[in-house]
Amino acid sequence: MALLDNLFRKKNVDDAIASADRESEHGGGLQKSLGVVDLTALGIAAIIGAGIFSTIGSASFNGGPAVVFLFIFTALACGFAAFAYAEFASLIPVSGSAYTYSYVAFGELIAWIIGWALIMEYAVGNITVAVSWSGYFTGLCASAGWHIPSWATIDYVSARDGFEAANGLLKAGTPLASFTDAQREAYDAWSNAPNIGGLRTILDLPAIIMSILITALVYVGIKESKTTANAMVVLKLIVVLLVIIVGAFYVDTTNWHPFTPNGFGGVMAGVSSVFFAYIGFDALSTTAEECKNPQRDLPRAMVYSIVLCTALYIIIALVLTGMVSYKELDVNDPLAYVFSKINLKWFSGIIAVSAVVAMAGVFLVFQLGQPRIWMTMSRDGLLPRRFSKIHPTFRTPAFSTVITGLFVVVPMLFIPSDTVLDLCSMGTLFAFVLVCAGVLKLQMTPGSPRGKFRTPYVNAKWVYPAMLAGMALFLSMQYQKDTTDWITNAREMYDAETMFSRLSESEIAGVKTYFAQQDSAGFAAAGGDLAQYLDAMDAGAYETAIENMPIPEEEKYASGWDLFQHKIPMWLFILTCLWLVVLSFRHNLSLIPVLGLVFCFYMMAQIPAKSWFGFFIWLVIGLVIYFGYGYANSKLAKSGTG
Repeated sequence: MALLDNLFRKKNVDDAIASADRESEHGGGLQKSLGVVDLTALGIAAIIGAGIFSTIGSASFNGGPAVVFLFIFTALACGFAAFAYAEFASLIPVSGSAYTYSYVAFGELIAWIIGWALIMEYAVGNITVAVSWSGYFTGLCASAGWHIPSWATIDYVSARDGFEAANGLLKAGTPLASFTDAQREAYDAWSNAPNIGGLRTILDLPAIIMSILITALVYVGIKESKTTANAMVVLKLIVVLLVIIVGAFYVDTTNWHPFTPNGFGGVMAGVSSVFFAYIGFDALSTTAEECKNPQRDLPRAMVYSIVLCTALYIIIALVLTGMVSYKELDVNDPLAYVFSKINLKWFSGIIAVSAVVAMAGVFLVFQLGQPRIWMTMSRDGLLPRRFSKIHPTFRTPAFSTVITGLFVVVPMLFIPSDTVLDLCSMGTLFAFVLVCAGVLKLQMTPGSPRGKFRTPYVNAKWVYPAMLAGMALFLSMQYQKDTTDWITNAREMYDAETMFSRLSESEIAGVKTYFAQQDSAGFAAAGGDLAQYLDAMDAGAYETAIENMPIPEEEKYASGWDLFQHKIPMWLFILTCLWLVVLSFRHNLSLIPVLGLVFCFYMMAQIPAKSWFGFFIWLVIGLVIYFGYGYANSKLAKSGTG
């Protein structure tokens, strides 16, 4: 019982603030120089970056023009979470963000878990940003006549997996000339990479160099970082507004029909991409000790940055999907691409330059956030004291900043960008869920301290269950078969690319022979390209074709555990929703943090199961470090608190 009590020992609010004040009095504090304009600029710098310049393309490809609804949904989720962050920031105006808030609300073990998750969030988030930045930078270099080898612009795993996927398409009859740019890059990188000691040398060199330079800037100081971020914000806002104004003249409204080409599932398929476009506003809470008036300015800056960025995202999405068909937007540089398509290559070049600047700004804000998480955990004794050491000249957490740089550069060598995008979303959403839960915990605990800013209260006792029941009724009526199939774990057909990767060359040859006999004219029109032949079919024809293919059933359908494991996150979400119904009746919970928790958990449930597994492994590593060092060296442990 004593062990359990120690694991959940809580930090006192007054002690948390006093500890930060003592650091400042002894010359170890951070420099207070940020006002509401600076904070809003940092929030915009963090939010408007890789999301609007890169990942918005894949989200639009999946959801079509209806992706605007996903932006609205995500903005609501982030807005609800922002209220919770703002309440905690006004209550505990110190560095540490969700880590510190969890320490007060839930205790030490949960605080460590969320702190460790935040470290992952910022690290893998910056990997994604760095990779996107590298793509635009490489394109600019190519337009200037300087071509960087493909093996120096991609990570090892992406090159290897892309090469294997490309081989599958080649076996299916797809010519190399028909590959997408991404497929061709991976194939070329793996095929032409220098071989040193029997190992292919493959690394994203521009991303690594940029990471080192930005880390050095953050090391130098908050004033320099603030000035740089403000300048980047002005530039990117000008470019985004120009994109909207110029692009509006080239919008063809026929491209908005159908508005929802891939249904609700297609819209939600872009959840990681769209949510990544909002990641960053929470980083503002890590700068609390560098704010002139954190209780007033942090809540305002969070709300201002989310509202402004949401409006821009919606307009940009409508402009992009209006200028070209959504089917063309699955590219790394969608803004530059659409203007190139309408023969405004000069403007496309301006966008590419702006993207390079914008994404560097996002990287900058993320690199500001992570060292301050390390620093705060160190102050609490959960990490060695060196992590909280402040540079005597630059007044920044110097050692933590260097470690942060290493946490970005080293994984960048071998972790693929799609995986880090999901992991970043996982870590961030996990933090949002716990911060929302923390506000609910404070509300349910009589006598809990409250900040100057409080989340607006709306009793969830009847409203939340009614909303939940209405949504369940709508889904069961509108998508009756899909809902039934999901609950019963009915088998699902693989897509063509996945199927090809599972088949041997002899099986693919047999499939080609079969279609050549069944539909000789159609198969010949596709040039013997099996992928092109199947992709040209509508949903019904595709399903019939797959059912009749002369291959084993297990190669056609996912079923059993292989299928169910991907539904586990959603079942956890459903159980959490039902549990919140009970709590709402018992404790009259506040609706806004409840909805924030539900919305964020729902987006977590949309992330692939493999990313949940990766996140779990990261947490296990963190627990090993905690029990190996933090549990015994915690300041609360040494003081006998709890």
